[in-house]
Amino acid sequence: MIVFGAFVSLSGLLILLLRDAPLGGLSPTPVGWVMIALGLVAAAVGVVRYRRKRARGVPGPIGNPITRAKALPRLWKAWRSGKYPQLPRNQLAMWAVALVYLVSPIDIVPELLPVIGVTDDAGVLVWLLSSLSVASGTFLRWEKDHRDPARGIEAP
Repeated sequence: MIVFGAFVSLSGLLILLLRDAPLGGLSPTPVGWVMIALGLVAAAVGVVRYRRKRARGVPGPIGNPITRAKALPRLWKAWRSGKYPQLPRNQLAMWAVALVYLVSPIDIVPELLPVIGVTDDAGVLVWLLSSLSVASGTFLRWEKDHRDPARGIEAP
């Protein structure tokens, strides 16, 4: 949420700085300011959610981006076999919808609008990548906590 908010705010700033022509009939100045404000609100909500999780003592995800990417096939295999039930079906459904939206030629905001036209695709992509990263980091923590050397189960 923090990264998404920063991205939306940056898009708004770019609209303010680089765009003179109207965006879908709207002046670029209010569009830019609204996007900056919405991005800051989203980032603030993300920070508050992050701090609440830390205050409750919820363990965070582990691993660097490469390790997390390599863990995705293991996450899928463990989920399919029923060993990792912490991944909800609605999360998988949202990932599938995001992938379909990214490859689909139909857009909510058409690419004909410069800067803002690709913002919806970029926002979905940022959400998808950050969501996959968090899920695989959480899976790595689960894998680490559930290894059992006595039974020959070792987490990588």
